[in-house]
Amino acid sequence: MGETTLPVNEYVEFWNDTLADKFERYREILMNGLSLHSRIPLERLEVAPGSRILDVGCGWGDTALALARMTGPQGFVMGLDCVDRFLEKGRQDAAEAGLTNVEFVDADVETYPFKPEYDLCFSRFGMMFFQNPVVAMRNIRKALRPGGRLVFIVWRDIEDNPWLGVPKQVVLDFLPPPGEDARTCGPGPFSMANPDVVSKQLEIAGFADVRFERTDGPVIVGDSVENAMRFQLALGPAGEVFREAGEEAERRRGEIEQALRDVLAPFEEQGRIVMPSSSWTITADNPG
Repeated sequence: MGETTLPVNEYVEFWNDTLADKFERYREILMNGLSLHSRIPLERLEVAPGSRILDVGCGWGDTALALARMTGPQGFVMGLDCVDRFLEKGRQDAAEAGLTNVEFVDADVETYPFKPEYDLCFSRFGMMFFQNPVVAMRNIRKALRPGGRLVFIVWRDIEDNPWLGVPKQVVLDFLPPPGEDARTCGPGPFSMANPDVVSKQLEIAGFADVRFERTDGPVIVGDSVENAMRFQLALGPAGEVFREAGEEAERRRGEIEQALRDVLAPFEEQGRIVMPSSSWTITADNPG
């Protein structure tokens, strides 16, 4: 087991008691089907051999392992996530690959006692879910050496991500939107879609020279219409609407499932459901 530094936090609890099982069930989609949005930024990323790197919200550790290969045996990567079940796969894959320069830590990035020893902090789809984004950014900045860089990937607006927006609208045709008391994994996948908002958050946290680079392309959201439909009802905006509607959702499950099949079927390509998507890669520097 890895090191654990997890205070009580309702979002952390929700990830562990509700979302972890669902994420594990659809790991192939989440880790590989959406991989365009980590592959392209990682290809563009310049990593000096021997760099010390922090991977925040690293999930199953695939990006941490990629970064460990990029920095080489003289470097080091710490992968941090609040779900230790995810990290176990990272530890297993690192051992199988013979990578000894990566460590996985079960912790909350908002409160972890970092020291200023990292050259780079990377995050793929982890930053959007922080309970207090500016608090998390400030703590990440504490982890970076002067001149260190933060690079993170977030989704752009739901209108630019039909793979999430289209199914949500289908489910909302049958069910009410979630109430204010809905349990949640954090601010949500589109909480950092607005460059002005994110730039201000980074500025408040002490970062400088903020840049945005857009990535558009296809993602694979299922190996069949049926699998894609079940994925949408389990996770993401459509899944949240369905989960929070409770008994009413279950009563109308059959017609909702069929409506989702109908809307997803046109996106089938060679047996897979392929849909448009769009993300930001955001870069900011720690001025020291």
